Amino acid sequence: MGLLDLTAVELAGQIKSGKTTAVEAMEAVIANIDSKEEELNCYVTFDREAALSAAKEAQKKIEAGELTGPLAGVPIAIKDNMCTEGVLTTCSSKILGNFIPQFSSEAVKRIEEAGAVVIGKTNMDEFAMGSTTETSAYGPTKNPWNTEHVPGGSSGGSAAAVAANECFCALGSDTGGSIRQPASYCGVVGMKPTYGTVSRYGLIAYGSSLDQIGPLCKDVTDCATIMEVIASHDKKDSTSVERKDTDFTSALVDDVAGMRIGIPRDYFGEGLDPQVKEAVLSAAEVLKSKGAIVEEFDLSLVEYAIPTYYTIAAAEASSNLERFDGVKYGFRAKDYDGLHSMYKKTRSEGFGPEVKRRIMLGSFVLSSGYYDAYYLKALRVKAMIKKAFDEAFAKYDVILGPVAPTTAPKLGSSLADPIKMYLGDIYTISVNLAGLPGISVPCGKDDNGLPIGVQLIGDCFNEKKLIQTAYAYEQARGKFE
Repeated sequence: MGLLDLTAVELAGQIKSGKTTAVEAMEAVIANIDSKEEELNCYVTFDREAALSAAKEAQKKIEAGELTGPLAGVPIAIKDNMCTEGVLTTCSSKILGNFIPQFSSEAVKRIEEAGAVVIGKTNMDEFAMGSTTETSAYGPTKNPWNTEHVPGGSSGGSAAAVAANECFCALGSDTGGSIRQPASYCGVVGMKPTYGTVSRYGLIAYGSSLDQIGPLCKDVTDCATIMEVIASHDKKDSTSVERKDTDFTSALVDDVAGMRIGIPRDYFGEGLDPQVKEAVLSAAEVLKSKGAIVEEFDLSLVEYAIPTYYTIAAAEASSNLERFDGVKYGFRAKDYDGLHSMYKKTRSEGFGPEVKRRIMLGSFVLSSGYYDAYYLKALRVKAMIKKAFDEAFAKYDVILGPVAPTTAPKLGSSLADPIKMYLGDIYTISVNLAGLPGISVPCGKDDNGLPIGVQLIGDCFNEKKLIQTAYAYEQARGKFE
C-alpha cells in the first residue's frame, strides 16, 4: 500500500510513529495533484509553497510533542465557500474572484488546531447552487472514476479530490445533499451532521436554515474523527448547539444486532435506476445478516420535498446574496453610470446563470402577493416533513435509502435541463429541511463502473447510530475499490 492509499487516521498514526512525515505526505499529494489536476480540476486555489511550509511547521510541532491529535500532519482540502485567512475564497464565482478574507471559518480553525494541513480550496458549484460542479466560474470538475462524468455537487471538488488521492480528506458543505450526493458519485464517505452541530461562522451562506459543514473521507473512521474535531458550540453562530455527546469515534463499533432500520417504500418507486435500487437493497441485506431488523414503511410527503426545498433555499439565497453588490468587496463592473448602474452591471457580470435563476425565484416567492402563496406554504410543509420523520424515528433507529436516483450523469447532460438536475436531489433534501444527520457510504457500482452510495439517515443528534451502522456495513463490505 502506497502512502496516498492510507486513510487520514492511518497516515496520522504513521507520522506519529515516525514511519513517515507530514512533509513527505504533502509532497506525495502535490506530486499527485501535478499529474492529475489538469484533467480533473478539483482545486480553485492551490499554493504549493504555502502547503509545504505549513507541513514543515506541523512536523516540527509533532516532533516537539505539541501536536498529538488524530489528524496531526494530515493534508486536507477545504471547499471554496469557507473563509480562510489570507487565502483566496471565491465560492467558485466571478463576483468573489478577488476576495481574500481577514479571518478563517470556525471549522477551518478547528481543523488547523488539530494539526491538519490545508492544501488548498476545492472547486464547487457557484455559491453551492448546483448538483454537478458544472456551474463553477472556473470550469467543471470531472469524476475520477470516469472523466466523462460529473463528480456531483456542490461539493464536487472536495469529493473528487478525496477519490483521486489529491488529499487525504476534505471539508464540504451540505444545503440539500451537497456532501452526500458527490460522495455517492465519487465512491467516498460523506456526512451531513445535525443542523447546528458544526459552526457556520465563516461559511459563505446559501440557505442559512439549511447549510451545514461536514467531512468527505475515505472511510467511516476518518469521518467520525473529523466530526469530533469540527463539532463545537460557537458563540459567533446563533444557530450553534451546545452538545455533550461529540465523542463520535466511540461509535465505531461493528455491531448492529437489534438495530431497527426502516426503508421508505416511497424512495424505491418510479425514477430510481434498477442498478442503484439493487445495490442499496443489497446493503440493507448485509445489515440484516448482521442482526439488524429491517422493515419497509411509508414516509409521506416525499413528492413535496423538492418544491418546498427550492422555495425556501431560493428565498434565503436571494436575501444572502444581496450583499454582493460591488461596493464592499469582490468584483466591481467597469464603465457604469451611477450607483444603480454599478449594482446592475456588477451583479449581471459577476453571477452565473444558475445563481441568477435562484435569486430571481427567491425574490419572486418573497414578494408581496406571493409570500403567503409560496414561501409561507413551504415553511408549513417543511414542518410537516419534520413531523413525518419524527413519527418514523419513533419506530426506527436509522432510515436507509438511495442517495441519488442514478449514478453520476455525463458532463453537460444536467445543465440543459435544470428541473432534471433539481429532481436528482429528491432523496437528500428532506434531511436538510428536517435538520437531520445523514451519511453516504459506497455500496456498489453500476455496469459502467461508476460508484453507488447508500444513504443512512438518523434522528436529530443521533450521529453515533449512523456512524455505528455505517461502520458495521463497511466492515462487512470490505475495501471499496
